[in-house]
Amino acid sequence: MNKRCSLEACFDPEVVGCKIGEMKIERCPHWCANAESSTTESPSEVVEEGIRFPWTGNALGAADLTFLSGHARTRLVAIMGAEAAGKTSLLAAWYLLLSRGVRPSDTSFAGSLTLEGWENIAASLRWSSPQGPAFPAHTASGTGRQPGLLHLAVCNSGSKGELLFADAPGEWFARWAVNRDAPDAAGAAWLASFSDVLLVVADSSALAGERCGVARARLFELLRRVGHERAGRPTALIWSKSDVTPSDEMVTAVKNMADLTLVEYQSFNISIHPSEGSERSDSGHGLAELFSWVVNVTERPLPVPAAILPSGELLRIFKRG
Repeated sequence: MNKRCSLEACFDPEVVGCKIGEMKIERCPHWCANAESSTTESPSEVVEEGIRFPWTGNALGAADLTFLSGHARTRLVAIMGAEAAGKTSLLAAWYLLLSRGVRPSDTSFAGSLTLEGWENIAASLRWSSPQGPAFPAHTASGTGRQPGLLHLAVCNSGSKGELLFADAPGEWFARWAVNRDAPDAAGAAWLASFSDVLLVVADSSALAGERCGVARARLFELLRRVGHERAGRPTALIWSKSDVTPSDEMVTAVKNMADLTLVEYQSFNISIHPSEGSERSDSGHGLAELFSWVVNVTERPLPVPAAILPSGELLRIFKRG
C-alpha cells in the first residue's frame, strides 16, 4: 500500500512522528493507507482521548519553528567544529549540569520541547552501567540539509528566553569550510545563514596529538569561513578538552588566526574535568561560564539573506520573532 499523510507539512510520520502529535499514526484522521481509504476511527473518537501535542519530544526541524516563533524571540546557537571535537558532548554536558542545578546564578531551566532529544545525547554520559559513562555517539552526517535542533527555555533575570542548539556533524563544517556552496554542506550553510550566536570549537586534544598539523589546517579553514560569514554576530572560540594543552606555538598560531579572521570574539576553555579547587567534582570547567555568555550576549541586527531552502519564508518569519 502507498501510505501517505494528507497534511502538506507532515513529512514522514513513521520516522519523525505525527505532525499533530498522535502516538499511533493509524489514529490520525489525515493518515491514509491509500488515496481512497481513511482511518478506522473517527476524528471525534481520537480527540476524546485527551490533548494532542504538535511535537514528539525529539529534535526539531525547520517546519517546527512556528511553535516557538509565535510567542517569543528565539535564539539559534550554532556549534561549529571538526568531527569528534566535542560539540555533542558540550550539549549533553550542559543538559546534565542544568538537571543537577549547576547553572549561572541568574539563569534557571524553564522547559523544553525536545526532552527526548536531549536524553538521547546525554544518556551515554550517565553512570547507568558497570562500565560507567561514555561520550555520546558520533553525530551522523547523512545527506540532511538541516541539523536537528534542541530546544531549551530558560528564565534569565526574570525574563524567559527560548534557545535552539544545533547538533550538526563535523563533516558538514569541513566541507563547508572548503566550499561554501557544496551540496553536501547545505546544513552548515543553513546554520551560517540563520544562527544568532556562533561557537567555533578548537579541539585541544587533536591540536596536541600526532596529527596536529591536519587539525590546525582544518581549524584555520573553518575560522576563515566563519570570519567571512559572521556578519558581526556574537562569536566565541571554544577550546574543548582543555585539560589537554597544545604546544605554546600551536596556541599562539590559533589565536593569531582567530584574531585575523574573527577580529572580535570571546575565548573560553572548557572540559568535563573540574577546575582545580572547584567546590563540585561534577561541574566541569568553564561550562557554566560559556552557557551564561550564550544566554546573555547581546545580539546585533542580522539582515536575513535570501531563502536558501524551500522553508525560507518560514525562516524569515522565525527570525523576526
